[in-house]
Amino acid sequence: MRNQHKTTLALLLILLVSACSSAQPTEAPAPTAAHTVPSVTETLALPSETPTPTNTPVPLLERAQYKMDTLIDYDAHTVTVTETILYPNLTGNQLNTLVIAIVPNLWQDSFSLTSLSIDGAPTTTYSLAGQRLDIALSSFVPAGSLIEIGIQYTLALPFAEQEDPGVSRPRIYGYTSRQLNLTNWYPFVVPFINGEWVLHEPWVYGEHLVYDAADYEVNVKFVETAFTPIVAASGVAEPQADSTRYTITSARTFALAASREFQVSSTQVGDINISSYYFPFNEAGGQAALQTTAESVQVFGQKFGPYPHKSLAIVMGDFNDGMEYSAFFYLSKDFYNLYDGTPANYLTFVAAHETAHQWWFEQVASDQALQPWVDESLSAYSERVYYESVHPDLVSWWWTYRIDFYDPQGFVDIPIYEGQGFRPYTNATYFQGAKFLEKLRERIGDEAFYAFLQDYLAQSRGKIVTANDFFRILSQHTSADYSDLVRQYFQNIYQ
Repeated sequence: MRNQHKTTLALLLILLVSACSSAQPTEAPAPTAAHTVPSVTETLALPSETPTPTNTPVPLLERAQYKMDTLIDYDAHTVTVTETILYPNLTGNQLNTLVIAIVPNLWQDSFSLTSLSIDGAPTTTYSLAGQRLDIALSSFVPAGSLIEIGIQYTLALPFAEQEDPGVSRPRIYGYTSRQLNLTNWYPFVVPFINGEWVLHEPWVYGEHLVYDAADYEVNVKFVETAFTPIVAASGVAEPQADSTRYTITSARTFALAASREFQVSSTQVGDINISSYYFPFNEAGGQAALQTTAESVQVFGQKFGPYPHKSLAIVMGDFNDGMEYSAFFYLSKDFYNLYDGTPANYLTFVAAHETAHQWWFEQVASDQALQPWVDESLSAYSERVYYESVHPDLVSWWWTYRIDFYDPQGFVDIPIYEGQGFRPYTNATYFQGAKFLEKLRERIGDEAFYAFLQDYLAQSRGKIVTANDFFRILSQHTSADYSDLVRQYFQNIYQ
């Protein structure tokens, strides 16, 4: 849809009263990191300094909508996409630029832009460098207006070569000999917070992207008409005549994995379909991941609040890491290969961890680069909540094997850029965070602790929160003094 042009006094009054904002504040600007990336640059022209906001501000959408018509050549490792973004200006500010993340452009020759349009009109007033696309708009867009962004592009997927995870984070986007992975693969409008577009630099570990909630419709078609791969994806699948449509609402991301080798097992938890995708000879691990995830959905639904979607995909990744996306997560092939048939193993507690991210990432988002603990500490501690609920005899084992074995040190609230390596970063952000939450729970009691988490979810669902929001909501549920714990575990004092 396009902005409507009106000039009457009555509609100008609507402009004054209809501005709204769904953004949440962040703490500090991102540190920069040296990173050599390919770039495509065209002349960047800014609109006139004198704003002429003639667009009628109408709150047309609750959040952005993404539609991708996607053609995948599985054997050639290429993807052709026609994408439409309907972006409602909910920032509370008039906009003269847009910033779009294009993560595939971090890989040389992986992203090729075919065309770009704003409200149906082709535009060349943009600059693309690395993962950042800056678009200069031809006129100011008032708060409450709707912008339509059209993007056509192709992806040449890179081979996801695996390196030492202590040196470089595992590669997911791309393909391996038995799997194709589309993660952070489409252009998306980054959050606008405190007057700034938020797009941090990637780092060798941790996540750097921040996501607004959005609605997705992704139509997937394969060039291959025979022996097409099995697909795991965010959202509910609806078969069409020659394609499959996937839809998901109020999601942070849309991820997809495809393989001709996938085997699939499914179960139902209420109205939620949970499916486990795994490779041959890993059925025991695939079934265990399915069971743990189903149990976690039940436990976290009772302890924190309801799971928001109708599907959840668990995917065996042909790489050495776990990673969360909306209604979708990966578990490392190593976890499956080391599965010993008991719940006292990596596969089980990482499955619980990644499931917890469907609450502490998917529903409650945060700045994963500057305040990674806000989701990672809660997800790590949710493993403990899972074990005490399902395998109470293994809680002591979990603390010893998962946490204390690494003798975690450091402040919980470090940015990814200050972690001093993967293990020190994980020890501080995940494991020290879990220890803090355990001591906090002991200090304020179970009733207040879970009342806080439920209210934290309820107040923050669909938003991007900060550490200050975490402690603000916590203070509403206890009068206990926990300031000593904050001083012990955090380098900053939060209000």
